[in-house]
Order: sequence, then C-alpha cells, then structure tokens
Amino acid sequence: MSGAYGVVQGAAGVTGRGLTADHNPRVTGVEPVTRSSVHRLLDALPFLIMGAVAAASLVIGPRSGLLQLLALGPAFAAVSGGLRKTIAAGVVALVLNAVLAADQVISTWGDYARDSATVVGVTVAAVVACTVRQRRERELAEVRAIAEVAQQVLLGPVPHGARGVRLAVRYMSATSHARIGGDLYEVVTGTAGMRLIIGDVQGKGLVAVKTAATVLGSFREVAHEAASLPVIADRLEISLARQLTDEQFVTAILAEVSADGSRIKLLSCGHPPPLLIADHAGRFVESAAPSLPLGLASLGTVPREVITVPFAPDDQMLFYTDGVSEARNRDGEFYPLPDRAIYAEATDPDSALDRLQEDVLLHVGHALDDDAAMLLLRRQAA
Repeated sequence: MSGAYGVVQGAAGVTGRGLTADHNPRVTGVEPVTRSSVHRLLDALPFLIMGAVAAASLVIGPRSGLLQLLALGPAFAAVSGGLRKTIAAGVVALVLNAVLAADQVISTWGDYARDSATVVGVTVAAVVACTVRQRRERELAEVRAIAEVAQQVLLGPVPHGARGVRLAVRYMSATSHARIGGDLYEVVTGTAGMRLIIGDVQGKGLVAVKTAATVLGSFREVAHEAASLPVIADRLEISLARQLTDEQFVTAILAEVSADGSRIKLLSCGHPPPLLIADHAGRFVESAAPSLPLGLASLGTVPREVITVPFAPDDQMLFYTDGVSEARNRDGEFYPLPDRAIYAEATDPDSALDRLQEDVLLHVGHALDDDAAMLLLRRQAA
C-alpha cells in the first residue's frame, strides 16, 4: 500500500473489467505498443550480434580471437526466445565458425576446435537455461490464471444499474505481480436505493484475500438491512476486529444512492475521495475532517462523517483506488485525474471507463506498476 490511501491488489496482467447489459464480466487485454518493438529487437539481437562478430573477424583477420564471441548468439537467444530459437542460434554460430575457418580466418584447426567447443558448450548451457525459464514461465502463467479466477470469484459481477442510475466497473492489474491481493468492490440494490463499497486491504497474498473476503461478506450481509452507512461501517469494524492485527487496516468508501437517484451519501474510511463530474468538470468530494481506515477506528475519537451530495441528471461519480490517482509517467508526475474531461465526454459509463483506462495507460506509457480499480455511476437524464 502506497501513500495515505489504499492500494488495490489483484491478479497480474493488464485487464479491463466491466459489465455488459446481461451482467457478465467483460475482460480485455491492453498491451503497450512499446513492448512489441522491444520484443522485435530482442528477437533479432542474437543474430545481429553473430553477424557483427563475423564481420569484425573478417575485417581484423586471422587470430582475431573474436569467434568465441559467436557464443553470445545462443546465450542471448535463451534470454528472450524459446527452445527452437536457442538451438537455431547455436547452429548458426557453428556454421559461421566453420565458414570463417574454411576461409582461413582461423589459422589453425586447434583454434577452430576451441571456438567450436565454446559455441557448443554455451549453446548447451543456453538450452538448459531456456528450458528452465520456459517451465517457470508456464508455472507463473498458471498462477496468474488462478489468481484472475480467484479475483473474479471474490468480486463477482455487479448490477448494471437501478432506477435511472447506471454503473460500470473496470479493473486493471499490474503485470509485475502474480500474487492475489485485496482490492474489493461490491454493489447491492434494494427498496431504499443502491449501496456500494470500494476499498483495499493492506498488503498482498492470501492474508489480503482473506481480509477482502471478510469485508465483502460482511457488507453483503448487512448492506440490505442496515439503517445507515455508519451502521455498515461499525459492522465491518466488528468483523475485522476478529481477524486483523494492530498493524493491518482496510481503506474503503461506502456510498448510498437514494431511491430516486437524486442524492448520494458518502462515508469515507481513509480512502481516496470520489470524483464528482458535473458540467464537464470534475471535483473531489470529501469531508473536512480526515477519517481512519477500517481496523483503526479505535485510534480516533471523532466519528466518521457522512456527507450528502446532490446527483443531477447526467452527473457522474467516479470511485477509484490510488492505482489510478498515483499512476506516474516517466517524469514522475501523477495522473491528473480532476483535469481530465475524457470520461465526461462519453454518454454511458462503460465508454467513459474505456476512455479513462486508455488515458491512464497513455499517461504512464507502459503497463501499470500497481493495480487499479474504477467504479463509475451515471445518472441518466429523464
């Protein structure tokens, strides 16, 4: 968890997650353009190196001592390529070594045998290393697949909307981690309106998943019947008190949309404030006094404050985690969430989150370093 707010944790990979009209989760992959160029360069690098070594040997002449460097070809191939590419690079290196020897670049057969043995030895080592790497990559892919399934089971689909208020969800996970974490969100509807939670558990791994499951289970149980948002927060505190240690906590924000969709009540538990988008401009909605995360309420003396926000037709409210607000570009600049109007230009929540997701990735310039979740509410015009 970074900064004053919570961080969302989840399955590895970069995915967008939303809801179609039939409530089925939609998962799409987003791959930065720069990575494909790097991959192409890595594919060609072993053969470029061998070509450069052969050319230098021809220019310098016999006893240059450079032909042993042909072994760099299969060595680099094992880093970025598969087994076939590694073997092919080794074969090419041996062929180049033999051709240059026949052209008397190598003055003695002893030198040829030495260089050939070097190439063969490095190729064998590269094949072994490539085999081990590919096995580990397959194991990691399986872990990532299991993590994604577990994340979907934990979060589940959310309603598409209720009483003139539509919503959509997106989840973008960082590629640098394959461990399941504690990002969470849930939406329930009832006669009194719609209630939702979005939050994050400190840390990663199975402990974070267990804590997230506790929060979601308690919320789903009490959200339908609780008289107010503070009652829900108190119930979550009781559930977490049985599980969390003194150093663990959960940042979250609870929200309640009125039955007619005209008002939204908010109760923050140390989470980044939601963004209200009205008249193509965004502003953060937060109480004057800071609030403590769930699990740390005993440290404070002031109760958490519920604030009520008018929600007019065509208004939108974005709930998010700091994987969005703290996404940095190469210059270290945070993503300017309030200044972006790209999400206000769409006419439906799904399109708005699609554009926002693309804009975040463009700002960063590569896959996110941290997971990010977004939930967008939009009140439809009468």
